[in-house]
Amino acid sequence: MYKATISITLRPSILDPEGKTIQHALTNLGYDAVDQVRMGKQAEVWIDAASEAEAREVATEACEKLLANPVTENFEIQIESASREAVGEGTA
Repeated sequence: MYKATISITLRPSILDPEGKTIQHALTNLGYDAVDQVRMGKQAEVWIDAASEAEAREVATEACEKLLANPVTENFEIQIESASREAVGEGTA
């Protein structure tokens, strides 16, 4: 069992109005050192696979087919071993 933590962000060439709004709000709150904010999303996916390579392949296919928009978003995958007991934690 593997846990894939997938970070999905807008491509650098895509405008990020949410990030810009947050950056302005932080500046207004006195955080003048904050120069830029880019927002994104994160998914945690538990994959029952025989190897880390297989888990990465499944996660990559899931991103390419559903989780990320290939035109506007990039994704990064981190894979770690997970116990079956940990899978049920935090789910409804």
